[in-house]
Amino acid sequence: MLRGPLHQDEYQPQLSGHETFPLRYGWLKKAFDAVRETEDDDNNRSVFLAEDAIARFGVGKNMVASIRHWATAAGVIRDASRHTVTTALGQRLFGSGGLDPYMENPATAWLIHWQLCGQPNKTTWFWAFNHFPAPSFERDMLIKSLEKLAKDREWRRASTATIKNDVVCFVRTYVSQLSSGKASHEDSLDSPLTELGLIRPIGKRHEFRFVRGRKPSLGPGVFCYAVTQFWSGYSSAQTLSFEALAHEPGSPGRVFLLDENDLIDRLSTLEEVSNGLYRWSETTGLKQLIRNRELSNEDAINFIEGDYVGS
Repeated sequence: MLRGPLHQDEYQPQLSGHETFPLRYGWLKKAFDAVRETEDDDNNRSVFLAEDAIARFGVGKNMVASIRHWATAAGVIRDASRHTVTTALGQRLFGSGGLDPYMENPATAWLIHWQLCGQPNKTTWFWAFNHFPAPSFERDMLIKSLEKLAKDREWRRASTATIKNDVVCFVRTYVSQLSSGKASHEDSLDSPLTELGLIRPIGKRHEFRFVRGRKPSLGPGVFCYAVTQFWSGYSSAQTLSFEALAHEPGSPGRVFLLDENDLIDRLSTLEEVSNGLYRWSETTGLKQLIRNRELSNEDAINFIEGDYVGS
């Protein structure tokens, strides 16, 4: 039986919203600043819809909608009642004295990747990293696998055209585009997540592979943040098995494409990274992570700061 949030009856798929534009440099900061400047307004959701939105963001109407989509998906802003507000993560990264307002540190790209693929909100992103069974794929293979999932789950509004556009945008989020004389300047810009090297083109056109193995640019702070978030949504127990951390949908092992040896190496350092809140154990052949207490979102965000020291 298939497991994970995509297979729960109450799950609502998200296969659009980006207007076919992948994430761009500067967009998250633009969205954060726009919401922060209007956060005291009675109803500031119109900041992305107002007549001056095109001038404010310096892009077309569809791209404004895409900026809002990506900032929300990345957890930088969120809707609350009639308001759109900045989040604790957004404030830590992009606020006054923020850790990385211009996304110059690879830690930020890893964080955004985790936000997109460690949570089930963006269906294609979560499916590709956590469920797709093959180490390589053609775009049509990924489209067909999602079509089958949508049919099996009886999702409405999951047409072939919608899924195809989502898959194309997904690939462009992680794979650099060859320059084309027909492409506009905006269309030719790569997503910051291409620098992570998680998906690479191989062989013929539209064929790609997931790059599993060590991730030298993935810092211990972001990894600890991911472990904390995954555990919070997965279990209330004070121990978590290696198998869950390596193989469950939405786990750090799957989302970061880590092999088992690298994952164990990282888990064994968490005691130091977390100041003793986590402890790795391999007693009696049982590999598991132990925590002293249930950790909060604030705890998780605090872990990332070490990855920005000296940047």
